[in-house]
Formats: sequence, C-alpha cells, structure tokens
Amino acid sequence: MRFNFLKFLLAFVATAQSAAVPSSHVLHEKRDPASSKQWIRREKPASTEILPMRIGLKQRNLHRGHDFLMDNSHPDSENYGKHWTSSQIIDVFAPERKSVDAVRKWLDGFGIGPRRVSRSQNKGWLAFDATKEEAESLLHTEYHYYEHSSLGHTTLACESYHLPKHIQEHVDYITPGIKLFAWTKSGRNLKRGFGEGGFPLVATPEGLPGTAAGELSTCDEFITPACIRSLYNVPEIPEYAKTGPRVDNSMGIFEEGDFYSPKDLDIFFANFTPRIPRGTRPTPALIDGSDLHTDVLWAGGESNLDFQLAYPLIFPQNITLFQTDDRYYAATAGPESGLFNTFLDGIDESYCKYSAFGETGDDSKLDPKYPDPMAWGFQGKPMCGAFKPTKVISISYGGQESDLPAYYQQRQCNEFMKLGLQGHSVFFASGDTGVAGAPRPLLGKDRCLGPNNTIFSPAWPNTCPYVTNVGATKVFPNHSVRDPESAVVDLPGHPWRVAYSSGGGFSNIYARPDYQKHAVSKYLRDHKPPYPCYESISNSSFGKHGGLFNRLGRAYPDVAANGDNIVVFINGEFQISGGTSASTPIFASLINRINELRLNAGKSTVGFINPALYPHPEMLNDITNGTNPGCGTAGFSAAPGWDPVTGLGTPNFPKMVKFFMNLP
Repeated sequence: MRFNFLKFLLAFVATAQSAAVPSSHVLHEKRDPASSKQWIRREKPASTEILPMRIGLKQRNLHRGHDFLMDNSHPDSENYGKHWTSSQIIDVFAPERKSVDAVRKWLDGFGIGPRRVSRSQNKGWLAFDATKEEAESLLHTEYHYYEHSSLGHTTLACESYHLPKHIQEHVDYITPGIKLFAWTKSGRNLKRGFGEGGFPLVATPEGLPGTAAGELSTCDEFITPACIRSLYNVPEIPEYAKTGPRVDNSMGIFEEGDFYSPKDLDIFFANFTPRIPRGTRPTPALIDGSDLHTDVLWAGGESNLDFQLAYPLIFPQNITLFQTDDRYYAATAGPESGLFNTFLDGIDESYCKYSAFGETGDDSKLDPKYPDPMAWGFQGKPMCGAFKPTKVISISYGGQESDLPAYYQQRQCNEFMKLGLQGHSVFFASGDTGVAGAPRPLLGKDRCLGPNNTIFSPAWPNTCPYVTNVGATKVFPNHSVRDPESAVVDLPGHPWRVAYSSGGGFSNIYARPDYQKHAVSKYLRDHKPPYPCYESISNSSFGKHGGLFNRLGRAYPDVAANGDNIVVFINGEFQISGGTSASTPIFASLINRINELRLNAGKSTVGFINPALYPHPEMLNDITNGTNPGCGTAGFSAAPGWDPVTGLGTPNFPKMVKFFMNLP
C-alpha cells in the first residue's frame, strides 16, 4: 500500500511541477489555437512511456548562408570558385560551444546525465530518451495525444512548453513539441513531363528521322542529338585531356520509381549516336534499397529520356545514377509522401540529423521509414553519406509549394545552399503546367490555389533560391534550328494528350534573392502582367486584394532549353517525348562539360551559377515569344530579358565557355 502511495505522490508532484511554472522559466513555444481547430485532444501517455526527446540548438551564421554563397558564386567576388569543404560547412553553422555546455549542464542538473545525452554528427542537436513524466517536469508542460478530426491521424504534442531564462537563447526548438501535422492528399505528380493522372508526355509519331549525316531539316518535328548540338552550338565530342575524360567529373541524374532500359539505350545509341559504344551505362548509386530493373518492360519514360539526352552531349564523360528508395515505397508513394530527403541523406551524412525550422532529420510523417515495415521492403538502416555528390545534379521531379509544409521545404533549401557552397550545381525542371500545378488524377483541371482555384501555384523545390530552374522551349513548326526558339505552348492533342507549357512564377515562401532583383523588377515594370498581384513574405498576405501571384517572391525559371518533340526509344519503340524534364538534363550536361574544361585548366567547378548568369545574360539566347497558360489565364508572357516562362533564355555554349573559362 505504501509503495502505491509513493508512486501516486511522485506522479502528483510531477504534474504539479509541469502546471506551476516557476519565475525562473519563460514560455518558449506556444501553439496558435487557429492551427489546431481540426485536432481533438485525446488521452495523456502513460507516465512511464518513453519519449525520444530532441533539442535543436541555435545554429550560428545560418542567416549569413546566402551571403556566404554569393561570396564564392558571384563572378565579381575575389572569392569566386573558392568552394568550402563539408567540414567547413559543419563548423561554420554549428551551435556555439557555450550553447552546448549550457544545455548539457541544465539537463545534468535535472538528472539527465551525460551518458544519456548524445550529440548529432552535424553538431546541431542533442538527443536523449525520457519518460513522459520526466519530459513534462523538465519543460513544465503536459503531453497529450491529438487526433485529426477528419483524417484520423494521431500525434503526440503539447500546447506550450517553458525553458529556464538562461537556456532560452541557446535553444531553437524541442520535439516532441507544439507541432501538429497530418498530411492531406493533394493529387500531385512527382515526375516532370507527366500529365494528368501520371501519364507521360509521350507520343508515337510516324517515320524515324534520318540521322546518319546529322539531319537538321526535320528538327521542328523530331529533336535529335544533332538538333540540340546545332541549336546551342555544341561540338559533338567534349574537349578533354589527352589522358581521356576525368574520373572526378561524373554528371549526376536523380531518379525515383522510374527505371532506364539498357536495351533502349543501346537502340538509341545505334540510331542517333553510333560513336557511343553499346553497353555504355551510368554508374549506379543505389540509395535505401533502390535497385535497377533491366528488363525493357520496366522502361520508364523519365529515366530513358534523361539518359538518352545526357549521354550524347557529355560522352565520354560518365553519368552517375542516384536511384532512391526501395521498390515498395517508390511504387506506392503518393500525395502524402515527401521527396528528396533520402537522396540528400545519401550524399550528406550530416543531413540525416540536420535540425532546422523545427525539423530534425527526415520527417516521420512524410518520408519513408527504414527498415521498411513491409517485409519485402528495404530492411537496412537509412543510408547516410554513402555516396559522394557529383558536381552537377539534374533532377526532373518535384511538386508544388502547397504540397508540403514550409518547414519541410526550407530545411531542404538550406541543404541546397550548402551544396552550392561546396561547388555543386543543382538543376530542377520547372514543371509542365504553366502557372498551375499538375491536374488532379482523372479530374483534368488545373490545380491552382485560393478559394476559387484561381491563384497561380508555384512549384517546389523550384522556388528555393539556391537551385537553378530550367524551363522549356521548342522549334515551332516550319521553323529551323537557325530561327529563334519559342516557349513551349502545346494544346491537348498536339501532340500530347494533355496541355503542356513551361512552368514558371513566383514563390509564396521565399523572398526574391538579390541576384535576380534587377532582372525580375525590370520585367514587372516593362512587361507588367495583366493580373492583380499581392505582396507577401512567407504567405503573410497570400491572395490579398484578389491577387493571382506574389510580386515579391523568388521568381523562376532561371534558364531554359528545348523540351518538345524529343526523340526517344521506350520499350524498344521509337517515340517522341517532352517536358521540362527534357530541358533540364540538356542544360545540366553543358555545365558538366564546362566543369571538365575548368578542371583541366586547374580551376574549380562553377558551382551555383545563378549569380553569374543574371548579370551576364549575353551568354544566353533570349526567348521573346510564348506564354505559360494556366488557372484560367494565358499565364505570363515571354519578353526581352528575363521572364517567368523561359527565364534568361537558352544556352549559347561557346559564349558560356568563354565566360566561365575567363573566371578564376
């Protein structure tokens, strides 16, 4: 009887401690009641239930990340090309030593000793397990389970928590904390170049174009490697040292749930690039149980397109295939699923436990869990830093900003900034539905924002200021490769089953970066779009005054390349394909070739190229014709200079080579 009374007394004291906040403590975080209207507070966990506690420490210099990147990316900087190492990245952004010591001392004084507390590899947070009773007493709070009223999701959280006054300045956030999150289905399609319901932009034309002599007369119908080289003045064979192509300059291509066909590659090489030997294959970097399907029946429109475009431009340089996630997750990941975190984990060990914006490591609600709970899934541990990132990475996947919480996107964006600091160039396809999001499966309607489905929907992760976005152009019918290209505007049935136009617009999350302010402001002033707009930072004034786009947001795309009527072989058959997913590996391949030249000259890679491109648009072919319709409008219009349809324009390879080779 006495034992039971003692247990009751301890529980009573713990509850009293959490309820009565001493004057030495201050409120650190409190949930906005408006954000929890759809949540029902349920029972408390058992007092002995173990909670995985994570304390995100205040990081140093994170607010200076943009300036650091501009310092080694802007061509006028004396530090241009002086890229950082991964160790420098960790050290510069790590919390101060006094923050680590202060928080450890506080925990130790509470009875959570040093042996119970670990520090993440990236130095950003402290972790320990605690009973519910300990956690409540430590933070002067109460934990409950919360259930979403319509979705049924359950999560553990508190309404607020407190910290000692002298500790608050050292702590960013603590989990489990105030965050409530349940994912809602939005019908997004992750692969660019995929239309309504996930059907690819693929059509079967009549007549295989002649290519033996580099036929250019049919480039308005069939874009072959010869057409691409002619459009952008690219020599057929890359320049490389007498010893052969470099082994440290492989080009990276990201894929998920889509597989290239070796047989299709060989057929393509035989027909269009016979100089590339049969059996040429990318080097696989298989992350978290991903594998390769070599049977032609598994041929994916995205993967085949990427490799059949990149190889003719960079061979004999190599390609690295970053294939992510096990077959089960890749096949079943839907609107409620995240993307890119396992890839970033695989190329950067520190990202696995990186803390930022209230998130530590991969998102427990959005990202795959490994070992996979499905018996046929990947049973290993998540792969952290298993592969070295290539200096150029081409990614033709993505969604919309509205698909994911802002903190999820911002944490990834910080990682892209850190990759840029280390000299990596990351390219994303800007999307294929103009100013709208991809239609919901089977509905066929533009996916726009606002109560009336009229506000333009910016893409993710395209609006991150630290990546380069590639829009799409085309050779218009009865035009030649010597005529200026136009922005892609294809109506349904011509030739694709769905409408297709180059994605572009303005972010609702990120402010416009300095490097593009002049060019974008000039467009908005001289070619003012005929729609009302709003001025918003972090969704603060979304849709105000009936606005359809955020004139203050990060604007995209940055550049463009051909993305229509691309010749491919899929399942052993000649077809044409399209999408900004074609434009992206084209532009990325040319940057990979420039890196080869710079490395052979004893220079560094070009790294993040936006700060060099915007003040020097003369190295690009300006596109002034076309629009990107969506959301019941004609979208934006291409115009002289930068525009939100084709960016600064398409590559003029000789001019780009000359410019970047003249930099230190």
